Amino acid sequence: MKDHEHPFFRPLWRRVAVVAVCAAWSIFEFATGASMWGTIALAFTAYAVWQFFFLYKEPEPAGSADDQSGQSGAKE
Repeated sequence: MKDHEHPFFRPLWRRVAVVAVCAAWSIFEFATGASMWGTIALAFTAYAVWQFFFLYKEPEPAGSADDQSGQSGAKE
């Protein structure tokens, strides 16, 4: 299992919250003059967006795999 596929991240609001916290952290660091830490936090934000919105796929319902195997067994 990859980190972005963890069941904790299934609700959209949790993925959005993680990205928002990373973005807020980046803004805070830039505002206080810590440009190195701001860049690092911005990189975390970009990585979170990539993982949670571009690579993330909703898991299939648990019953769908069982239904398909049951149908193929009945046809034989």
